[in-house]
Amino acid sequence: MVGGVHHRTATVDGLDVFYREAGTPGAPPLVLLHGFPTSSHMFRELMPALADQYHLVAPDHIGFGYSSAPPLSDFPYTFDALTDVTAGLLDQLDIRRYAVYMQDYGAPIALRLLLRRPESISAIISQSGNAYPEGFVEEFWNPLFAYASSPGPETEAAARQAFSEKMVRWQYEHGVSDVSLVSPDAWRHALEVLARPGNDENQLQLFRDYKTNLDIYPQAQESFRQTQVPLLAVWGANDKIFGPDGARAFKRDLPNAEVHLLDAGHFALETNVDEIAGHVREFLGRMQAQPAMAR
Repeated sequence: MVGGVHHRTATVDGLDVFYREAGTPGAPPLVLLHGFPTSSHMFRELMPALADQYHLVAPDHIGFGYSSAPPLSDFPYTFDALTDVTAGLLDQLDIRRYAVYMQDYGAPIALRLLLRRPESISAIISQSGNAYPEGFVEEFWNPLFAYASSPGPETEAAARQAFSEKMVRWQYEHGVSDVSLVSPDAWRHALEVLARPGNDENQLQLFRDYKTNLDIYPQAQESFRQTQVPLLAVWGANDKIFGPDGARAFKRDLPNAEVHLLDAGHFALETNVDEIAGHVREFLGRMQAQPAMAR
């Protein structure tokens, strides 16, 4: 399997879950959880860079990428439900203890996995994946929180802008010093799969559910304090969605957290994949070098 990235589909609770897989089963597992509005496509270059040492699995969440996008009548589109599907896939693949890479929407899923089975998470890598109120950039988030607090035609119009070509492209290109490094294939792929018929209603429901993620932050922070789970933050210093204060906040409860602020925006893997891969290798390599009792 080391020779390339495999593209597979599993059935979890009757739903098709597409995932990318690389490396060798039996090697240390690294589960990669994407954000909005992307998919496992965001890890297409990182996975080959790490496949010689790790077993990598990157699923598309329900409603994203090549996974099923059933209507709201058939799937609730809550972050609890997305976590259920992710946990079901990992159980099918017999991945019981793993490091997790979380970005954007991937963070609340990873945090729920941590709270459900803290013994399963060996380490956390966060790329613009918040676990604290700090870092939310008001200009981006205020319209979404307004819609979540008071759904209706007036607030919905502003929330729907997140599905527009202008805003999807902006999420990939803002904060980048050389925009020519961002492949248009990335944001066009995200836009295409986001625009599947009826998927806008599914995504609006996830916006309405987003407050539940902030509600679990205190529990996640308590888990950090209790477990002292090793954490690496590789974060775009120029991110205008989750600002760098979100990365620095981890050190409040995890004083040994390793924080690297990169010259990048929200989708730092589009421009800084080699830098990030290097940090991940060093971080996970140090963990593996530690005696088992010290982990």
